[in-house]
Amino acid sequence: MKSAVLWSLIILSFLSCKDGSVLVPKPRTYPRIEFPEKTYVPFGKPECPFQMRIPEYGVYLQDSLKTEHEKGFDCWFDLYYNTLNTYIHFSYVAFNTRDHFDELVVDAFEMADKHNVKASYRDEMRLFFPDKKVYGLLFEIDGPVASPIQFFLTDSTTHFLRGSLYFKDVVNRDSIQPVFEFVKEDLEVFFESFTWKG
Repeated sequence: MKSAVLWSLIILSFLSCKDGSVLVPKPRTYPRIEFPEKTYVPFGKPECPFQMRIPEYGVYLQDSLKTEHEKGFDCWFDLYYNTLNTYIHFSYVAFNTRDHFDELVVDAFEMADKHNVKASYRDEMRLFFPDKKVYGLLFEIDGPVASPIQFFLTDSTTHFLRGSLYFKDVVNRDSIQPVFEFVKEDLEVFFESFTWKG
């Protein structure tokens, strides 16, 4: 009986090894995405005290919920990437006291900190353009977080602009990586071209 079981196991092991090939992990792949051609246009709105260059394929959508119900939020908007199912939310706030400025900075850090639960890594990069009086910080957050990039820009006296990148899908860094890198290039152009009006 024992020898019959042993012979059965030996025969099964030979039958399971048909071609003798070694399994090799497949290379990392991404879904095919048709990226638009990178072209940039000037952006400026009367209600926003700044100007910059944005991608031509980005669609400006004013934040109607804020502007309809509350005053002082005329310069809250999204830059929507139709073909990539993602957007960058911008919210501008004017301030005139040091306490209000400190509150805005603390709020920006708290918004980034909310992602720490799911984040596997967070990098902070200083944004510094003293000749244009543009200062700020960029948060790059790795992991399955709602907003993998957040930033703020200020002149440190009256203007404060906060931005966040969002995907209208489940955020899995591996699958969104090509789109993430594509939008990061646009943000670099945005930061380098950004100026306050007046």
